[in-house]
Amino acid sequence: QVQLVESGGGLVQAGGSLKLSCAASGSFITFATMAWFRQAPGKQRELVATMGHGGNTNYADYVKGRFTISRDNALNTVYLQMNSLKPEDTAVYYCNAQGVWPSPYDAWGQGTQVTVSS
Repeated sequence: QVQLVESGGGLVQAGGSLKLSCAASGSFITFATMAWFRQAPGKQRELVATMGHGGNTNYADYVKGRFTISRDNALNTVYLQMNSLKPEDTAVYYCNAQGVWPSPYDAWGQGTQVTVSS
């Protein structure tokens, strides 16, 4: 079973940058679809970005042009580079992995807090 651990969150001023990491263990994520979600206080969890095993990416409109998802299959790790951060980006960011090998799974990390001050 895949386990995910996020890191890299913290407090940053508006306009700053952070890079989140999501380290997977228990199974390789080479063929998994990876995603980042976020949840702000009092709001529903929302999709931020996805990356398929072929490298194709999709971004929510509210982060397009500012955030970049990437993966290093050799390190079994996915990243989210966040630039030009805004106070409305403040949320807990979660990593998600969906795959079918060795058996179907839909795994979540515990989340990492990102706080952007104005």
